[in-house]
Amino acid sequence: MDFQRFPLVDRTASLLLHGYAWLPDRMRRAAGPVVRARVFGRHAVALRGPEAVRFFYDERHVVRHKAVPEPVLSTLFGHGAIHTLDGEIHRVRKAMFLSLLTPPARVADLAENVTAAWDEAVDSWAAESDDVVLFDEAAKVLTAGVCRWAGVPLETSRVEAVSRDLVALVDGFATPGPRHWRARKARGRCEAWLASLIDDVRAETAAVPGDSVLAVVAQHRDADGRLLDARTAAVELLNIIRPTVAVAWFVAFAGHAQHRWPECRKRLQADDTAFAAAFVHEVRRFYPFAPFTGGRAATDLSWHGEHIPEGGLVLLDLYGQNHDAQLWGDPYTFRPDRFLAHPVERDELIPQGGGDPTTGHRCPGEAITLALLEALSLRLARLDYKVPDQDLTIPLGRVPTRPRSGFRITAAVRRDHADAPPGPTG
Repeated sequence: MDFQRFPLVDRTASLLLHGYAWLPDRMRRAAGPVVRARVFGRHAVALRGPEAVRFFYDERHVVRHKAVPEPVLSTLFGHGAIHTLDGEIHRVRKAMFLSLLTPPARVADLAENVTAAWDEAVDSWAAESDDVVLFDEAAKVLTAGVCRWAGVPLETSRVEAVSRDLVALVDGFATPGPRHWRARKARGRCEAWLASLIDDVRAETAAVPGDSVLAVVAQHRDADGRLLDARTAAVELLNIIRPTVAVAWFVAFAGHAQHRWPECRKRLQADDTAFAAAFVHEVRRFYPFAPFTGGRAATDLSWHGEHIPEGGLVLLDLYGQNHDAQLWGDPYTFRPDRFLAHPVERDELIPQGGGDPTTGHRCPGEAITLALLEALSLRLARLDYKVPDQDLTIPLGRVPTRPRSGFRITAAVRRDHADAPPGPTG
């Protein structure tokens, strides 16, 4: 491999310091269509734009095997996860995820379980004398709902602890220090718990419906015809449960948006389904979620005349693309109506990656994210609550980020739509 054109100074420290802004800033200063850097001790080329999305998700160009850094595998994805696979083994494993996460009936069933958990939680908030942190409560609601939907037994007394572990897996993947080590410990606990449950299902000592998520994962056979080992099956079960709980980040952002732009809240209260869908898309576009995604060049590549050597790290700038003025015109304005005037294009809006979810590495649970975020955004809009003074800044140097306070609310009461107030006070 010829890396002569790559910088020799490693920029990982700068990436960790500047977070979401690091790659877009470098893109703005770049003289050509790519940014070259050394990060995580590896040579990297960063791309952006719908054409780059299609290039990146073509397995003839970019593969995932040996591309995900060990710290990310040991926290966010898990060793042996689908995110590390390519070719036939990826397609067979992906088919399992698609069968569980994309059928409308499955999505609707999950939304029903989560909204039921939300309604139960809201009834308990009314009795709380202190503030409620929306991010934390959403994580608990999503944990209870997704486990119930997946057929994973979880006692009510354990929901809070499990939700903390699931949040930790996401919260600690992109940072050194205590958050990262909490995430590693949380993964160990989660994998041990679910691997034991997988063993019980296979031994028929745990009775679960045969079409449940738990049973399907436990009985999945890979391209070689073999069952996954219990630990890898637990990893993949976590890769269904953990991203669902990660919707808590978007719920906190939805609360932030409804508070900052109360006219959006009023329109959500009016049962405008088209606007509700547009609001969800704009939350996912406007607020920071994943900064970028990466893979490894499958062979020597050329991108708009720029050489990408075989084995080089290829980064796709997700946050930068979602805030690209050439695509969005006014990218730093929160304007859901943009999605009423212009339909969502698959390779333009990429908060959870791009490409075709049925054939590539795009998140197969995107439909679930949309359904849950829309349902919970509507329920939030129909609550009567106050927003006390708090720090609502969203630091771009923190990955993943959220409002510093988690978005605290108080005096939350569920009301009929007709009685809903025009907006929160505080």
